[in-house]
Parts: sequence; C-alpha cells; structure tokens
Amino acid sequence: MDENAKIRKNVKLYYHYLITNFPKLLLVPLISVLLMNISRLSLNQLSLHLHYNLLAFIFLVTVLGTTLFFMSRPRSVYLLDYSCYLPPSTLKLDHQKFMKHSIITGTFNESSLEFQSKILKRSGLGDQTYLPEAVHSIPPRPTMAAAREEAEQVIFSTLDSLFENTKVNLKEISVLVVNCSLFNPTPSLSSMIVNKYKLRENVKSFNLGGMGCSAGVIAIDLANDMLKIYRNTFALVVSTENITQNWYFGNKKAMLIPNCLFRLGGSAVLLSNKSCDRKRSKYKLVHTVRTHKGSDEKAFNCVYQEQDEALKTGVSLSKDLMAIAGEALKTNITTLGPLVLPMSEQILFFATFVANKLFKAKKKMRPYVPDFKLAFDHFCIHAGGRAVIDELEKSLRLLPKHVEASRMTLHRFGNTSSSSIWYELAYTEAKGRMKKGNRVWQIAFGSGFKCNSAVWVALRDVEPSVNNSWEHCIHRYPVKVDL
Repeated sequence: MDENAKIRKNVKLYYHYLITNFPKLLLVPLISVLLMNISRLSLNQLSLHLHYNLLAFIFLVTVLGTTLFFMSRPRSVYLLDYSCYLPPSTLKLDHQKFMKHSIITGTFNESSLEFQSKILKRSGLGDQTYLPEAVHSIPPRPTMAAAREEAEQVIFSTLDSLFENTKVNLKEISVLVVNCSLFNPTPSLSSMIVNKYKLRENVKSFNLGGMGCSAGVIAIDLANDMLKIYRNTFALVVSTENITQNWYFGNKKAMLIPNCLFRLGGSAVLLSNKSCDRKRSKYKLVHTVRTHKGSDEKAFNCVYQEQDEALKTGVSLSKDLMAIAGEALKTNITTLGPLVLPMSEQILFFATFVANKLFKAKKKMRPYVPDFKLAFDHFCIHAGGRAVIDELEKSLRLLPKHVEASRMTLHRFGNTSSSSIWYELAYTEAKGRMKKGNRVWQIAFGSGFKCNSAVWVALRDVEPSVNNSWEHCIHRYPVKVDL
C-alpha cells in the first residue's frame, strides 16, 4: 500500500470515528467549559449562583445525566422474525422404514438392530420425522457432495422463507453467524451463504463448529455481542446440523443412539438493533447465560466424536450424560436465577443456601429449587431426547403444559440439534399462546459439556409467520406420547 493510500485509509477511519462518536465528543468541551467556570467561582459566589439559578442548574445536570445514560447503555436487540426448515414429505422416515433400511444396509449385526428398535420405541419420536436423501438411498451416500446438498437444501430454503417474510435489504446485514457442529467444509457454510445471497463484502461472518446442540444459543449470544458494537444494522443467525456424513454404520451401542434421535432440520433468525424495528419485531432479547463444564474430564468426554474398533466414525454418548447435564443446569440457573426470579424466590433460595453453610455439622436441608414458573410463561427445552425433557420437567418442577412444546417437537421433528428450540417457539406461536409481555426461556445442552440459556420477552401478541413449520399439522397436536 503506497503512502497516499495509507493516508486516505487513516482519514476515513478518523472520519468514521468522529461521526460515530460526535455526540460524545461534543459533550467534552461543554463539560470542560462548565467545570472551568465553576472553578473560577469562590464558594460564596457558587452558592449565590446556585441560589438564583437553581432551576437552570438542575435542568443542565438532568440533560447531561440523561444524555450520558442513554449513550452508555447497551442497545436493545430485537428478533424481527425467524424461520424453521420444513423438509419435503418424500424425506419422511417412520420407525418401520427406519428398521427395514437398517437391515438392508447390511452393516448392523442382530444385537445392534434389536438395540436400535428398542431405542426408537422409547425415544419419543413419531413417524413423521425426516432424514436427508443420502441416508434414504440404498446403499447410503455419505459423500461430501451429498452433505453439501443437504446443507444447501436446509439453509437456503430456510433463508428464502425468512427473507420473504421480513423483506429485509440483504445489504444491510452486517453480521452473519452460522453454527453446524459436525460438517465444516471449505469454503465454510457462512461463505456459502455470502456467495448465494451476495451479502456485503465487509460482513462480519462467523462459522461455529463442534459446539453441539447448544450452539444455537451461543450463536445468538455472539450476534448480540456484535450488535453492541455495530449500530443500526441486522444480524443473521443460522443453526443446523448435517446428518449425511455423520450417520454411524458400526455396532457400538453408545454410538448408535444418535442415529435413532437426530433428524433433518434447521433455523434462521434475523436480529436488529435499530430502535425503529421494535414495532415490527416479535421479541426482545433480555438475557443470555452460558455455562461450560469442559474443565471436568467426565463432562468433556460425555458427548465425543470418535472411531470405533472398525474405524467407523460416530458420536458416542456416555451413560453419565444426564447426571452431567443436571450439574450443568444447576450452574446455569444459579447465574440466571437472580436475573429473572422475583425477590420472594431469591430470598428463599438464599436462606436455604445460608442455612446449609451455617449448619454443616447437622443434617443439611434440601437445596431450594426456585419456581421458574413465576419467571417464565413459556419454556423451550432442547428436544435432545425424552430423557432430557423428563429430567428438566422433574428438576424444575414444571407441569406437562410447560414441556408440551418440547415433547411435540421431539415427536414431530426429532432432535434437530441446535435448531430444536426454534421449532418449539414456532409450536407455541402456532397454538396462539404467545401474548404481549410473555417471557420465554430457551435452554439447550451440548457437547463440551455446555448448558446455555436465552431469555426473550414478547413485544406483542405473536402470530405465526407465513410458512410456519407447524401450520400444516398444528391441528393434530398435542398428541399422546407414551412415557
């Protein structure tokens, strides 16, 4: 870069900084002049000025204080809309077809087939879930090309629906966050989106891999942080998982479970920090809380991608998974509780904590579990499996209606990984239950091991968007699920 180019670049940066921070910079000389004038006055003179100009002084201090407050507080982040992928009916795979397909592939022994059948019956999944075309094929096609086809089909279809509903100018999107745990090609999935939709050249793009089913909340948290830096813009968050190259063809039982639970799905969310977008937005982001238990070896290894003895790759789920998830949940709600719970619940929780600390020698009181039903109207618990939903329903003392969206999402779409919490929110909207002021708790678990929460508040009575993923079947739900 020549000297003139460097000068032009620096001038542009200084200009951007000056315009962006002009209101703040304007306050500096005003405050300086005020302080200089005050410093020149004696104590008696200052007293007289305050006596005769008290109203003017109060007005000035109020204006300065209000200006500083509004300029320093973080900007609100709004959710304009979101979309969930609805696969074509040709990709449905019921339990009977699943088992028939497993037999035909010829890679599973008798014990593995019996195990998969047993898991399916207990899984909570219905007969309407979807798998990608490559897995339907006989023999299956776990190729890079087929995996790309799956990613493009899910992501582009979901984004097309979102952009159609929001009518957003794509050149105004400054932040792009994509999360997909197990498929990370080159160029990245985020680059694939930039290329397809011709996003701006200076878009801040992020591609999150290997972060498991809780990565959807992580992606929202990252987008939220970026929207605190860049003003008056949009952030696009895409959450999905890729099954094509991650179907397990071995006989290790701990690695067969994901085959029975994970299904095709994805979501796209459009966020804005423009104050003018509040009126047309569905929700406002209130809190994000992230918990990472990766420093503990058991937690780190409980969801682990590896090769079996026959060198076939899959994801192994530990028997300790639910116990580790419970510990992660406790840590997460300990941080979240003070932010969302009413004071009455916080006092009871604190009193129990203090009592246990003071009377160590005596029999400890059972830790008080706060009533989160007082803080939230709707719960979107990651549909990782029936056991996950059962455990949270029990741990948080929820009622069946609070976990209905999670159970029905698991039944209808299966475990769609990081996007499942959005299918659950879409279910609540499709049922007409989301009212203005309602608070929503999205909570997800993922490898690492992580437990992450996002809290939203509804800005209006929320109607389901056009092409809501439930609109064709919501009349059939809820259905009875054998527990």
